[in-house]
Amino acid sequence: MPFTTPNLDYHALSPEIVVTAVLAVILVADLFLDSSRKWLLSNIAAFGLVAAMAPILSLALSETDVRSMVGGAYVVDNFALVLKALFLGIGFVVLLMSSNYIEDGDYYEGEFYFLLLCSLLGMMVMASSRDLITIFVALETLSLPAYMLAGWRKRDLRSNEASLKYYLLGVLASAIMLYGMSLIYGFTGTTVLAKIGEQMHGSAAHQPLVTMAIVFIIVGFAFKVSAVPFHSWAPDTYEGAPTPVTAFLSVASKTGGFVALLELIFVGFFGRGDVWGPMFGILAALTMTVGNLVALRQKNIVRMLAYSSIAQAGYILVPFAIAGSNDGAGAKSAFTAAVVYLLVYAAMNLGAFSIIVAVARKTRSGEISSYGGLYEYAPGLAVLMTIFLFSLAGIPPLAGAWAKLFIFRAVLDAGTSWAVLLGVVAAVNSVIALFYYASIAREMWMNPVPDGDRTPIQVPAALVTALGITAAIVIIVGVYPQTFANFGDLASLVP
Repeated sequence: MPFTTPNLDYHALSPEIVVTAVLAVILVADLFLDSSRKWLLSNIAAFGLVAAMAPILSLALSETDVRSMVGGAYVVDNFALVLKALFLGIGFVVLLMSSNYIEDGDYYEGEFYFLLLCSLLGMMVMASSRDLITIFVALETLSLPAYMLAGWRKRDLRSNEASLKYYLLGVLASAIMLYGMSLIYGFTGTTVLAKIGEQMHGSAAHQPLVTMAIVFIIVGFAFKVSAVPFHSWAPDTYEGAPTPVTAFLSVASKTGGFVALLELIFVGFFGRGDVWGPMFGILAALTMTVGNLVALRQKNIVRMLAYSSIAQAGYILVPFAIAGSNDGAGAKSAFTAAVVYLLVYAAMNLGAFSIIVAVARKTRSGEISSYGGLYEYAPGLAVLMTIFLFSLAGIPPLAGAWAKLFIFRAVLDAGTSWAVLLGVVAAVNSVIALFYYASIAREMWMNPVPDGDRTPIQVPAALVTALGITAAIVIIVGVYPQTFANFGDLASLVP
């Protein structure tokens, strides 16, 4: 069989090409810059991410809506562009959080920024992947650097434990998922999701082997998004990793897993809602409930946000559970709800972790009690933290309230008793979550400063910028939610 050159659209690939070029520049510059000038690497990485936004904008404004390459295995459409822009935005904010944090001689190295951008590149590839092989390669590209970033504190035993636990469980999940993908390929004879989707409505409609394969693949990705009972790695990993890395894992890495699930479910496996629908429903209910109940007992704010992140994953799983309900009538609404929640969740969580980085500069503690009387010496940080926490709890008129409203709208559009039951579970869990979010606000506003030290916190300019970006999104979307709703409608994989 003669070799054929794959059709490549370099305009469509330009965001990935820009990030790859920045990776090469950081790697070379790190070799020649002396230790006193290593701070330039963070600037190179940040400017590189901003530069990668330019081709995304040009692609969004072009007349061609869908650019398909490699036989449909790699597609650049509105869905891919919206998610790539989200990943670049997350990466930029994490870099702002990191610029004054990774400053110790042990950590202030180009490898940190190289690994961070490598993981982001995998996420960008994931957004365009429409093929099982491409999805797996993208997943490993984003995961392998994340394993190393989690253990970045080389002399900290907790950080070493975090990295090892994340790596071992991640490898196990990847193996299970890859086995499921191999079964799908063995039965359908293709790895392209669109072709697999056609067979899911035909010859593969009720095959036990295909059912088992879908279960394995969902279990693998359930680990990636820290869904219960596959969440055990998350709290220890989040607590042991440097705080900017924890923010990155809780937002970007989790979003990468959900993007893959959106592609798999809505393109490849949509005809088998009888398999994935109940699975996602059980996962969503368990993840919301366990995450919120355990978060109530936490004394460390990073662990609390770790379990909060697990619970937030449960809310995002609700639209997946009901997408196939009522003959798929609510699929469009479910898809929009999932995408909008991912967009809003990124801003809320990154904002909360930015506050943690700022406060830790003074307190050197992650205990919730160390936030006592924060409003007395850092009123701006106390106000912003309250905004982020109440947005995560879903209190109007903040962005988180609208994100949850989209979830409940998808539940009503599905119109089944199963969907309504999940909606009730989500509503009850939202009330439970308010207790531990409000307990931090009470600590900041009503309790005294534990050590009596009211010295103001000096917040670096980069961290102020990160807080400004995330707070603006949370407030503006709360006032004008149609902004992100349009992105959710635009980024559609539903036929």
